[in-house]
Amino acid sequence: MATSTLCNQVAEKWQRSFAKLNREKEGITGLLEFTRAWLTASDQLRPRDKSGLAVKPPYDKTKLRECFEIIRSCNLHAVFLDDYLDAVGRHLPAITSDIEFYMKMYEVHITYPLPTFASWLRLIQREPKVEHIAMLINIAARWQRAWAPLPEMGASAISAFTCTFQTHLYSILPPSFTEGFRDLIAATFDFKSIESAPDWLPLRFPCTPGVPRPDFTLWIVMQELGLIERYETLILSVCYERIEKHISETCGKVWDRQVLQEMRDWMSREVVTWLTMPYARDARSAEHAAMLMKGVGSRLDYHVCKTLADLRTLEIFDIIIDYPDSRPALDDLKECLQRVDQRSQLVQSLRKANRRRLLHPGADTKLILTQYVSIIRCLRIIDPQGVLLFKVADPIRRYLRDRPDTIRCIVASLVGDGESGESGDSLVDENEPIQPINQTQLEDYTDPNWEPEPIDAGPGNDIISTLISIYDSQELFVKELQILLAQRLLAIKDGNFDRERRNIEILKIRFGEAALQVCEVMLRDMTDSKRMDQHIQQQTASDLHPTVISRHFWPPLQTNTFTMSGQFRKIQEDYANEFHVFKPDKKLVWMSHLGSINLEVELDDRTVEAEVPPLEAALIELFSEQDEWTVADLIVNVGSIERSNAVKALTTWVELGVLKEDSPDHYRLLKTAEEASTRATARQPAVAVEELPPVVTVQQQQAEQMRVFWMYIEGMLKNLGQLPLDRIQQMLKFAPNYDRNIDQLAAFMEAARREGLVTVTNGLWKLQSK
Repeated sequence: MATSTLCNQVAEKWQRSFAKLNREKEGITGLLEFTRAWLTASDQLRPRDKSGLAVKPPYDKTKLRECFEIIRSCNLHAVFLDDYLDAVGRHLPAITSDIEFYMKMYEVHITYPLPTFASWLRLIQREPKVEHIAMLINIAARWQRAWAPLPEMGASAISAFTCTFQTHLYSILPPSFTEGFRDLIAATFDFKSIESAPDWLPLRFPCTPGVPRPDFTLWIVMQELGLIERYETLILSVCYERIEKHISETCGKVWDRQVLQEMRDWMSREVVTWLTMPYARDARSAEHAAMLMKGVGSRLDYHVCKTLADLRTLEIFDIIIDYPDSRPALDDLKECLQRVDQRSQLVQSLRKANRRRLLHPGADTKLILTQYVSIIRCLRIIDPQGVLLFKVADPIRRYLRDRPDTIRCIVASLVGDGESGESGDSLVDENEPIQPINQTQLEDYTDPNWEPEPIDAGPGNDIISTLISIYDSQELFVKELQILLAQRLLAIKDGNFDRERRNIEILKIRFGEAALQVCEVMLRDMTDSKRMDQHIQQQTASDLHPTVISRHFWPPLQTNTFTMSGQFRKIQEDYANEFHVFKPDKKLVWMSHLGSINLEVELDDRTVEAEVPPLEAALIELFSEQDEWTVADLIVNVGSIERSNAVKALTTWVELGVLKEDSPDHYRLLKTAEEASTRATARQPAVAVEELPPVVTVQQQQAEQMRVFWMYIEGMLKNLGQLPLDRIQQMLKFAPNYDRNIDQLAAFMEAARREGLVTVTNGLWKLQSK
């Protein structure tokens, strides 16, 4: 049994509760008023089924306010709210059936079973439509409005209901709703007027008077359900996709004009205007709307720059090929990279494109150099500090360093042939001043706009300095310059050396006076030779016009000694005698294999004119002594020449119809033209061109030097046995004129190993046993 103390405590609490509910009124009047207020408010807020979705039951605001005031005065407002939310929770399953219905309508093509072919045929004609998602949002909003607490309950009640309702709503939405919602908001991009809206939109969401956009009410409803805040990222992703699609369709391969500002204007006109619905519907003015949209607009501008930068990054190799016509695209890319940090992506893309499309054996060295120069110019536009160029150029420079003709191509561009359209500065801008190689630019630290260069910035040299810096030394370029200039000087026949003189002056600025002294001597030899020939011709007229050069100041010339025969030898001897009279202290050494001779070969029925090398002239001269010769006899008479050269020279006269090969290695002079030979003569040109360069190239000189150095290497390995590569390198430094580095020595030793001259084991080299 309960003790008296417990009974007293219960009685005391009951009295306090009764006094609280009765509110100090007579009898139980207050308690009855509280009961009526509770029942009235509960009935008014009771969740309705579908029949009550249209409108709420009419109520007296004053009376309802009094009911809530009575409940609040009894301090049971929180209890009433919990009871109300419990009632809502019990009715929430009613929403689930509607949500599932409209989602099945949207997903009909994947969720409905297909028992028969007829059912399948009907269903494949139906595609997911955004109108079902719009209807789902509409019915959900109507449920929320029907069950929402009245304003008289206060903001806390409304907030608690909204959280409860929307939590249930989000929990029952299937994953496919995200895709449907995305399609719905994407469709609203085209709702610019009442006429452009679909039939279902005005019916479901009547356009508010004074609002030009027919989807205004749709966004209001989505705001009520919290969909805008929940799917904010999804909404922006739709904008991003629209931007990406538009830039891809309108800006791809458009490099002749700047398009960044056009895309920004389009984004402001189309995308930002569309976003005023979810983000600035309640703006009071244009300034207010701009303030509300400031953050979103900045994110969209960033995405415009990022998308255009991605597109130009994919096209960067072709943009560089199209330079300078693609200069506007480079300016756009520069501005985009200032907004978006995608420099590393640009470097990786360009390096990958270079490896795939440029740095391979099928690409001509001159083409690689031209593209490299374009890369330098383009990347200097994008990044004047040279960070990008420094990172992109390294693989190109290493590849060019391994190509044997790179130096020659660079040098040829410095002293190019004007007739071929290749000027001396073909690899540099015409407006770029000629400056010494590797000239250091002193920084002006007093300049208020001076900024330190980034730590990864590359050297800021001009184009030619950058190309020459591929190699560690300028000596290779100077040697190649001497060889190329020698070839060009020896090829001049009209005696006009003005162009070469100008090239030498330009090269003096780049390489210095000392490096071009040899070239000046070669040029002076050519002019002195011309004056000397004019003097000799005045003394005794001669058909011979030789070029006299100083042997010690010219690069090595190709050797192929043979003696001229007959009248040619007599002409040489007469000219040499006159030269000895003019220059008693000097002696001519004829290089008969160089130069060209204009001939008239008089036969019985015709005269054949031709400009041929001296060897061809010497061989045809022998046929004036007898009509038939063998190749062996001809070689004996002209001196030491290779058989292949003799056959090639004779083939020239066979093609001109002067000789005929009766049998292998047996040739006969055709004094009278044969019919077939006459026809052949009409088709063949009367000029034979010298194919081999008269000057030994740098590569040929290096190969010859390495043959000399092989004698030292062979002696080392024979006397000392096995040696490591670094030891061989140290010992070779005592050999005369040895200037190779260890990498070049390693390449030479590897070539010797492939030829079976040496073997290597654990880094030790030894001679191959015979």
